[in-house]
Amino acid sequence: MRIPIFKVLKPGLQTTVQDLGRHGFREFGVSPSGAMDPYSLQIGNILVGNELGEAALEAPLIGPVLMALHDVSIAICGGNLSPQINEREIPLWKSLVIKRGQTLSFGELKEGARTYISIAGGIDVPCVLNSKSTYLTGKFGGYEGRALKKGDILFGNPFTGRNRFLHTKHIPKYTNPLTVSVILGPHTGKFTSSGLETFLTEEYTITSQSNRMGYQLTGTKIEHSGMADIISDAIPLGGIQVPASGQPIILMAEHQTTGGYSRIGSVLTADMPLLAQAQPGTRIKFKEISLENAQNLLIDNKRKLDFLYSISRSYS
Repeated sequence: MRIPIFKVLKPGLQTTVQDLGRHGFREFGVSPSGAMDPYSLQIGNILVGNELGEAALEAPLIGPVLMALHDVSIAICGGNLSPQINEREIPLWKSLVIKRGQTLSFGELKEGARTYISIAGGIDVPCVLNSKSTYLTGKFGGYEGRALKKGDILFGNPFTGRNRFLHTKHIPKYTNPLTVSVILGPHTGKFTSSGLETFLTEEYTITSQSNRMGYQLTGTKIEHSGMADIISDAIPLGGIQVPASGQPIILMAEHQTTGGYSRIGSVLTADMPLLAQAQPGTRIKFKEISLENAQNLLIDNKRKLDFLYSISRSYS
Protein backbone atom coordinates (compact mmCIF):
# COMPACT_ATOMS: atom_id res chain seq x y z
CA MET A 1 0.00 0.00 0.00
CA ARG A 2 1.31 3.46 -0.93
CA ILE A 3 1.13 5.58 2.23
CA PRO A 4 2.21 9.22 2.69
CA ILE A 5 5.06 9.29 5.22
CA PHE A 6 6.64 12.77 5.12
CA LYS A 7 5.76 16.26 3.93
CA VAL A 8 8.67 18.52 3.01
CA LEU A 9 8.44 21.79 4.95
CA LYS A 10 11.93 22.93 3.94
CA PRO A 11 13.98 21.08 1.32
CA GLY A 12 17.50 21.69 2.61
CA LEU A 13 20.38 22.45 0.27
CA GLN A 14 19.99 19.60 -2.23
CA THR A 15 18.13 16.69 -0.66
CA THR A 16 17.68 13.81 -3.10
CA VAL A 17 16.48 10.22 -3.14
CA GLN A 18 19.44 7.86 -3.61
CA ASP A 19 20.07 4.13 -3.50
CA LEU A 20 23.20 2.17 -4.50
CA GLY A 21 23.11 3.45 -8.06
CA ARG A 22 22.12 2.74 -11.62
CA HIS A 23 24.60 0.23 -13.02
CA GLY A 24 24.99 -1.29 -16.48
CA PHE A 25 24.09 1.76 -18.59
CA ARG A 26 27.39 3.64 -18.98
CA GLU A 27 27.61 2.61 -22.62
CA PHE A 28 24.52 4.76 -23.17
CA GLY A 29 26.06 7.72 -21.35
CA VAL A 30 24.07 7.20 -18.15
CA SER A 31 25.96 7.89 -14.92
CA PRO A 32 25.55 5.34 -12.10
CA SER A 33 24.65 8.15 -9.67
CA GLY A 34 23.55 6.72 -6.30
CA ALA A 35 24.61 7.57 -2.75
CA MET A 36 27.88 9.47 -2.40
CA ASP A 37 28.44 7.53 0.85
CA PRO A 38 27.06 4.03 0.27
CA TYR A 39 28.32 2.82 3.66
CA SER A 40 26.10 5.23 5.59
CA LEU A 41 23.14 4.45 3.35
CA GLN A 42 23.49 0.69 3.88
CA ILE A 43 24.01 0.98 7.64
CA GLY A 44 20.88 3.13 7.87
CA ASN A 45 18.92 0.49 6.01
CA ILE A 46 20.22 -2.23 8.33
CA LEU A 47 19.16 -0.21 11.38
CA VAL A 48 15.56 0.29 10.19
CA GLY A 49 15.14 -3.25 8.83
CA ASN A 50 15.27 -2.54 5.10
CA GLU A 51 17.16 -4.36 2.38
CA LEU A 52 20.72 -3.04 2.04
CA GLY A 53 20.12 -1.23 -1.24
CA GLU A 54 16.81 0.49 -0.42
CA ALA A 55 16.62 4.19 -1.26
CA ALA A 56 17.08 6.85 1.41
CA LEU A 57 17.34 10.64 1.48
CA GLU A 58 20.79 12.15 0.99
CA ALA A 59 21.13 15.67 2.43
CA PRO A 60 24.39 17.61 2.01
CA LEU A 61 25.52 20.36 4.41
CA ILE A 62 22.04 21.77 5.19
CA GLY A 63 19.35 19.24 6.03
CA PRO A 64 15.62 19.35 5.27
CA VAL A 65 12.67 19.88 7.59
CA LEU A 66 10.17 17.02 7.28
CA MET A 67 6.81 16.54 8.99
CA ALA A 68 5.86 12.93 9.66
CA LEU A 69 2.51 11.90 8.22
CA HIS A 70 2.68 8.39 9.71
CA ASP A 71 4.47 6.65 12.58
CA VAL A 72 7.68 5.17 11.13
CA SER A 73 11.15 4.04 12.17
CA ILE A 74 14.03 6.13 10.84
CA ALA A 75 17.81 6.18 11.19
CA ILE A 76 20.18 9.10 10.56
CA CYS A 77 23.68 8.07 9.46
CA GLY A 78 26.73 9.74 7.98
CA GLY A 79 27.49 13.42 8.51
CA ASN A 80 26.32 14.99 11.75
CA LEU A 81 23.95 17.82 10.85
CA SER A 82 22.53 17.92 14.38
CA PRO A 83 19.28 16.00 13.71
CA GLN A 84 16.28 16.85 15.88
CA ILE A 85 12.73 15.68 16.40
CA ASN A 86 10.50 18.50 17.60
CA GLU A 87 13.67 20.52 18.34
CA ARG A 88 15.16 17.82 20.60
CA GLU A 89 18.47 16.36 19.38
CA ILE A 90 18.47 12.70 18.43
CA PRO A 91 21.45 10.33 18.05
CA LEU A 92 23.01 9.21 14.79
CA TRP A 93 23.69 5.58 13.88
CA LYS A 94 20.57 4.45 15.75
CA SER A 95 17.00 3.68 14.71
CA LEU A 96 14.05 5.31 16.45
CA VAL A 97 10.38 6.00 15.84
CA ILE A 98 9.10 9.38 14.69
CA LYS A 99 5.40 9.83 15.40
CA ARG A 100 2.78 11.27 13.09
CA GLY A 101 2.76 15.07 13.40
CA GLN A 102 6.32 15.30 14.69
CA THR A 103 8.96 17.25 12.76
CA LEU A 104 12.42 16.06 11.78
CA SER A 105 14.86 18.93 11.30
CA PHE A 106 18.58 19.62 11.29
CA GLY A 107 20.81 22.29 12.76
CA GLU A 108 24.54 22.96 12.89
CA LEU A 109 26.89 20.95 10.68
CA LYS A 110 29.23 19.35 13.23
CA GLU A 111 31.01 16.63 11.27
CA GLY A 112 31.06 15.19 7.77
CA ALA A 113 29.20 16.63 4.80
CA ARG A 114 26.21 14.42 3.97
CA THR A 115 23.58 12.84 6.16
CA TYR A 116 21.38 9.92 5.18
CA ILE A 117 17.78 9.55 6.34
CA SER A 118 16.74 5.91 6.09
CA ILE A 119 13.03 5.17 6.42
CA ALA A 120 11.57 1.80 7.39
CA GLY A 121 9.76 0.45 4.35
CA GLY A 122 11.74 2.62 1.98
CA ILE A 123 10.69 5.44 -0.32
CA ASP A 124 8.11 4.75 -3.00
CA VAL A 125 9.40 6.37 -6.19
CA PRO A 126 9.55 4.77 -9.65
CA CYS A 127 12.51 2.57 -10.55
CA VAL A 128 14.15 4.03 -13.66
CA LEU A 129 16.73 1.75 -15.30
CA ASN A 130 16.69 -0.51 -12.24
CA SER A 131 17.31 2.24 -9.68
CA LYS A 132 15.45 4.80 -7.57
CA SER A 133 18.48 7.12 -7.54
CA THR A 134 18.13 10.73 -8.62
CA TYR A 135 20.29 11.57 -11.63
CA LEU A 136 20.31 15.36 -11.36
CA THR A 137 22.18 16.00 -14.60
CA GLY A 138 19.87 13.68 -16.55
CA LYS A 139 16.77 14.96 -14.70
CA PHE A 140 15.32 11.52 -14.06
CA GLY A 141 15.02 9.00 -11.24
CA GLY A 142 14.28 9.71 -7.59
CA TYR A 143 11.54 12.27 -6.94
CA GLU A 144 10.68 13.54 -10.42
CA GLY A 145 14.35 13.68 -11.36
CA ARG A 146 15.14 16.57 -9.02
CA ALA A 147 16.02 17.59 -5.48
CA LEU A 148 13.13 17.85 -3.05
CA LYS A 149 11.23 21.12 -2.76
CA LYS A 150 8.79 22.58 -0.27
CA GLY A 151 5.39 20.86 -0.33
CA ASP A 152 6.58 17.53 -1.74
CA ILE A 153 5.00 14.43 -0.21
CA LEU A 154 7.10 11.29 0.23
CA PHE A 155 5.30 7.96 0.03
CA GLY A 156 6.33 4.54 1.27
CA ASN A 157 5.26 1.41 3.10
CA PRO A 158 6.12 2.53 6.65
CA PHE A 159 6.53 0.33 9.67
CA THR A 160 7.94 0.63 13.17
CA GLY A 161 10.42 -1.93 14.42
CA ARG A 162 12.87 -2.69 17.16
CA ASN A 163 15.29 0.16 17.88
CA ARG A 164 18.83 -0.76 16.92
CA PHE A 165 22.18 0.99 17.22
CA LEU A 166 25.57 0.60 15.57
CA HIS A 167 28.56 -0.32 17.73
CA THR A 168 31.04 2.54 17.93
CA LYS A 169 33.80 0.42 16.36
CA HIS A 170 31.84 0.47 13.09
CA ILE A 171 31.21 4.25 13.09
CA PRO A 172 33.63 5.99 10.71
CA LYS A 173 35.77 8.94 11.77
CA TYR A 174 35.75 11.95 9.45
CA THR A 175 39.12 13.70 9.63
CA ASN A 176 40.77 16.82 8.25
CA PRO A 177 43.30 16.33 6.80
CA LEU A 178 42.12 13.12 5.16
CA THR A 179 44.44 10.52 3.63
CA VAL A 180 42.93 8.43 0.84
CA SER A 181 44.50 5.43 -0.84
CA VAL A 182 44.94 5.41 -4.62
CA ILE A 183 45.90 2.96 -7.33
CA LEU A 184 48.14 4.75 -9.83
CA GLY A 185 47.29 4.75 -13.53
CA PRO A 186 46.24 4.24 -16.19
CA HIS A 187 47.98 7.30 -17.67
CA THR A 188 51.09 7.61 -15.49
CA GLY A 189 53.14 8.01 -18.68
CA LYS A 190 51.42 11.38 -19.21
CA PHE A 191 53.17 12.75 -16.09
CA THR A 192 56.78 13.46 -15.24
CA SER A 193 58.43 11.63 -12.35
CA SER A 194 58.34 14.96 -10.52
CA GLY A 195 54.61 15.24 -11.23
CA LEU A 196 53.96 11.76 -9.79
CA GLU A 197 56.02 12.61 -6.71
CA THR A 198 54.09 15.85 -6.25
CA PHE A 199 50.80 13.96 -6.40
CA LEU A 200 51.87 11.49 -3.70
CA THR A 201 53.61 13.94 -1.35
CA GLU A 202 51.75 17.26 -1.52
CA GLU A 203 48.47 18.22 0.14
CA TYR A 204 45.39 19.30 -1.84
CA THR A 205 42.28 21.14 -0.71
CA ILE A 206 38.68 20.49 -1.79
CA THR A 207 37.33 23.70 -3.30
CA SER A 208 33.79 25.04 -3.24
CA GLN A 209 33.58 24.12 -6.95
CA SER A 210 32.74 20.57 -5.95
CA ASN A 211 29.52 18.59 -6.20
CA ARG A 212 28.06 15.14 -6.83
CA MET A 213 29.85 14.97 -10.19
CA GLY A 214 33.33 15.66 -8.91
CA TYR A 215 35.62 17.29 -6.37
CA GLN A 216 37.84 20.06 -7.76
CA LEU A 217 41.06 20.22 -5.75
CA THR A 218 43.66 22.96 -5.50
CA GLY A 219 47.32 22.68 -4.53
CA THR A 220 50.78 22.27 -6.03
CA LYS A 221 50.60 21.87 -9.80
CA ILE A 222 51.06 18.30 -11.05
CA GLU A 223 53.44 18.35 -13.99
CA HIS A 224 52.57 16.61 -17.24
CA SER A 225 55.21 15.16 -19.54
CA GLY A 226 53.41 16.60 -22.56
CA MET A 227 49.80 17.28 -23.49
CA ALA A 228 47.28 16.75 -20.69
CA ASP A 229 44.51 15.54 -22.98
CA ILE A 230 43.87 11.99 -24.13
CA ILE A 231 41.46 10.45 -26.62
CA SER A 232 38.18 10.29 -24.68
CA ASP A 233 38.13 7.21 -22.50
CA ALA A 234 35.73 5.50 -20.09
CA ILE A 235 36.15 6.84 -16.56
CA PRO A 236 35.39 5.17 -13.21
CA LEU A 237 34.08 6.34 -9.87
CA GLY A 238 37.04 7.72 -7.94
CA GLY A 239 39.11 8.36 -11.06
CA ILE A 240 41.46 11.33 -10.66
CA GLN A 241 41.71 13.50 -13.76
CA VAL A 242 44.44 16.09 -14.13
CA PRO A 243 43.73 18.73 -16.82
CA ALA A 244 46.34 21.14 -18.17
CA SER A 245 45.97 23.30 -15.05
CA GLY A 246 47.67 20.54 -13.05
CA GLN A 247 44.89 20.66 -10.45
CA PRO A 248 43.28 17.23 -9.83
CA ILE A 249 39.59 16.44 -10.11
CA ILE A 250 38.18 13.40 -8.29
CA LEU A 251 35.17 11.85 -10.04
CA MET A 252 32.27 11.25 -7.65
CA ALA A 253 28.92 9.43 -7.77
CA GLU A 254 27.34 11.38 -10.62
CA HIS A 255 30.46 11.53 -12.79
CA GLN A 256 30.27 11.61 -16.56
CA THR A 257 30.90 8.28 -18.31
CA THR A 258 33.79 9.38 -20.56
CA GLY A 259 36.46 12.03 -20.34
CA GLY A 260 39.41 13.44 -22.22
CA TYR A 261 41.78 14.37 -19.38
CA SER A 262 44.66 12.10 -18.37
CA ARG A 263 44.05 10.11 -15.17
CA ILE A 264 46.86 9.82 -12.68
CA GLY A 265 45.07 7.31 -10.47
CA SER A 266 41.85 6.17 -8.85
CA VAL A 267 40.70 6.43 -5.24
CA LEU A 268 40.19 3.12 -3.50
CA THR A 269 36.50 2.13 -3.53
CA ALA A 270 36.67 1.45 0.22
CA ASP A 271 37.77 5.08 0.81
CA MET A 272 35.03 6.72 -1.28
CA PRO A 273 32.54 6.94 1.65
CA LEU A 274 35.11 8.89 3.71
CA LEU A 275 35.82 11.15 0.75
CA ALA A 276 32.08 11.72 0.28
CA GLN A 277 31.95 13.11 3.83
CA ALA A 278 34.75 15.64 3.22
CA GLN A 279 33.57 19.26 3.23
CA PRO A 280 34.93 22.03 1.00
CA GLY A 281 38.14 23.15 2.66
CA THR A 282 39.15 19.63 3.69
CA ARG A 283 42.82 18.88 3.01
CA ILE A 284 43.53 15.67 1.09
CA LYS A 285 46.68 13.55 0.88
CA PHE A 286 47.08 10.60 -1.49
CA LYS A 287 48.76 7.30 -0.56
CA GLU A 288 49.60 4.63 -3.13
CA ILE A 289 48.20 1.14 -2.55
CA SER A 290 48.55 -2.09 -4.52
CA LEU A 291 45.66 -3.55 -6.47
CA GLU A 292 45.76 -6.70 -4.32
CA ASN A 293 45.48 -4.73 -1.07
CA ALA A 294 42.70 -2.60 -2.55
CA GLN A 295 40.73 -5.71 -3.46
CA ASN A 296 41.23 -7.21 0.01
CA LEU A 297 39.94 -4.04 1.69
CA LEU A 298 36.89 -4.02 -0.60
CA ILE A 299 36.16 -7.68 0.25
CA ASP A 300 36.57 -6.97 3.99
CA ASN A 301 34.09 -4.08 3.80
CA LYS A 302 31.58 -6.21 1.92
CA ARG A 303 31.90 -9.00 4.49
CA LYS A 304 31.37 -6.54 7.35
CA LEU A 305 28.16 -5.17 5.81
CA ASP A 306 26.89 -8.67 5.05
CA PHE A 307 27.64 -9.74 8.64
CA LEU A 308 25.83 -6.72 10.15
CA TYR A 309 22.87 -7.30 7.82
CA SER A 310 22.63 -11.00 8.75
CA ILE A 311 22.84 -10.19 12.48
CA SER A 312 20.06 -7.61 12.15
CA ARG A 313 17.85 -10.12 10.37
CA SER A 314 18.37 -12.77 13.02
CA TYR A 315 17.07 -10.36 15.69
CA SER A 316 14.21 -8.85 13.68
